[in-house]
Amino acid sequence: MLFFFAVLLLIATFSSKMSARFGVPGLIIFIALGMIFGSDGFNLIQFDDPVLAQQIAIACMIIILFEGGFSTKKELLRLAFQPAFSLATLGIIVTAVTLGLLSHLLIGLPRESAILIGAIVSSTDTAAVFAIFRNKRIEPKTAATIEVESASNDPMAIILTITIISFMQGEITSWQLFLGQLLWQILAGLSIGYLLGKTAPHLINRIKLDSGGFYYVLILSLCFLSYALADELNTNGFLAVFIAGCYIGNAEFVYKQGITRFIEGLSTFSQVVLFLMLGLLVFPSNLIQNWQHGIIIAVILTFIARPVAVFLCTIFWKYSLKEKLFICWGGIKGAVPIVLATYPYVEGLEGGSYYFNVVFFVVLLSALIQGSSIDLVAKKLGLLAGSKTRNPFSFELIALQETQSELLEYSVDKGSWLVNHSLQDIPWPQDSLVTAIVRQEEIITPRGDTVIKPKDLLFILLKNDYQEELLDLLDGTDGQNEREGYSCQP
Repeated sequence: MLFFFAVLLLIATFSSKMSARFGVPGLIIFIALGMIFGSDGFNLIQFDDPVLAQQIAIACMIIILFEGGFSTKKELLRLAFQPAFSLATLGIIVTAVTLGLLSHLLIGLPRESAILIGAIVSSTDTAAVFAIFRNKRIEPKTAATIEVESASNDPMAIILTITIISFMQGEITSWQLFLGQLLWQILAGLSIGYLLGKTAPHLINRIKLDSGGFYYVLILSLCFLSYALADELNTNGFLAVFIAGCYIGNAEFVYKQGITRFIEGLSTFSQVVLFLMLGLLVFPSNLIQNWQHGIIIAVILTFIARPVAVFLCTIFWKYSLKEKLFICWGGIKGAVPIVLATYPYVEGLEGGSYYFNVVFFVVLLSALIQGSSIDLVAKKLGLLAGSKTRNPFSFELIALQETQSELLEYSVDKGSWLVNHSLQDIPWPQDSLVTAIVRQEEIITPRGDTVIKPKDLLFILLKNDYQEELLDLLDGTDGQNEREGYSCQP
């Protein structure tokens, strides 16, 4: 089994290039590989334990949600926090209720079961959205809204799903207790995540570990601690994990770039393992039995429930009709709904396998149709402005907290006034220094007579207090550069 699992990981890794080339979301390929290798395929890896699958999935989701919060930058939050937060909270409830009631009326599902399915499939997929938007230039506010929503709506979907299951099992006997449990899950989870998120950067900066590798162990322990502490207090650990990751990722601390790459790599590994495992868990023969309900629910979700949530939750903010339509189509489903679909089975609800098969089918349709066509939709709506250029070079300032300095990257445009000026002729802010220049994939050692060329990537070291002055200098025009207070740094 270990041999075949290693082979499966290798195939999944190389298939990611095919995914990027043909525009098919990676989760589709990973799940398909799991189904091919699984008990209903070649039967090379036998895996049919939903309880074990849920335990592994929870560990993977902790890391994925932590990385989702960690990579959600303040700039995105400032740009679209309020509408995105509305979608990530109220939008989840509206989607679940709308989908549940319509499924109850059209399919004849029991009301509670239909709303449970609505809660399970209500969240959008962080991995799919970030992977798609990473290399695309989409209208900033619209892209930020979808990214922040996808990064922050999983905890609400998890809270709602768990609470509805408790209600169906008779553990919650009234709507008052239902709402009280829901509020406790949200408020306590937020508080624990906030406390750990604010404390962690100070701990990382002051602990003075002997080896840099132990900082990776430390961040991973803080990630799992945020979930475990919330779980011990019977509140939602996933919300605590996301909030902790968000605060830690927007703080400054030593080894941050290395930790960022470590968390990103660990999250990617967790996503691959999660999708492969879920593919192994599903039996295609059982999946086909529920295809009719799956298609109906997917259509209701995509063309009614999601648009109702988007148009209702963005009513107080200025979005054009095209932007709202794109946000509707950007609600791609992924790993979290499939994982949540194992909860009814594990908790012993009647028809537990039905929930899993229907939700699995809905996610496959969403990822395949919406994920594969997101570029085309953005282009048709006039919101796609091309591809982003990614910097293959990275430098890190380790002692950031102690020096109160920053290492900034600046890409020189063709129209920049810096072009054809030597470094010694530019009035850099006080205590600033160009430490490296990347030109045509080569690193150039900067000297006083080094002339700046278009498309140069400058790495500039400066004190935190002079960051705004530097940005004013770099964004200025040639005739506006002689500012009082600047000193020339050769």
